[in-house]
Amino acid sequence: MMRTSRYPRMPLFPMFLRLQRRECLVVGAGDVAEGKIRGLLEAGARVCVVAPSATVAISQWASEKKLVWLRRKFRVRDISRKFLVVAATSSPELHERVWSAARRANVLCNVVDDPERCDLFYGAVVRRGALQIAVSTGGRSPALAQRIRKRLEKQFGVEYAGRVERLGRARSRLLISESNIERRKKIAHRMAREISMRRIRSLVAGFDRD
Repeated sequence: MMRTSRYPRMPLFPMFLRLQRRECLVVGAGDVAEGKIRGLLEAGARVCVVAPSATVAISQWASEKKLVWLRRKFRVRDISRKFLVVAATSSPELHERVWSAARRANVLCNVVDDPERCDLFYGAVVRRGALQIAVSTGGRSPALAQRIRKRLEKQFGVEYAGRVERLGRARSRLLISESNIERRKKIAHRMAREISMRRIRSLVAGFDRD
């Protein structure tokens, strides 16, 4: 029987969150949870995992004190003072408990494989240094999001990591050297259009000379 949400579907608001030092809870410690936890750790979140058992990787992270692992079943009070909670188990009943508790506590929640029980979604992400391109289908077709991600990976190669860093340095110098906002915007867009790394480097050097 398909469950329906009490909340009408609205367009998602795309954003990139800073999770550094934010308290995040993950209920479950299997293979799926492991991927969710890895992403939270990479973002600098303070992760607490609740599960009677865990994968080798999660157990290792706990022993290295990269996260806190509570080796027991979920309790509603585990959600207290958390910024975000992820439910990643094989139990729909437990997921419903986590979701309901998160709603009551006004805590953002993601329930794996249950779009109607999600305040946010993990996107399929292309990472090229500071450049991140995230694709989401709102939980409707993660497989399609992954296919689009693979296309984008080919379109935006690893060279974009260096390109973004050079553009960032050029923009910093531009903010100092050019006070006219409209002119500054035009120059910034011209720099972003540049394909040649040599040209971007010359622009940076030009700002240094000024």
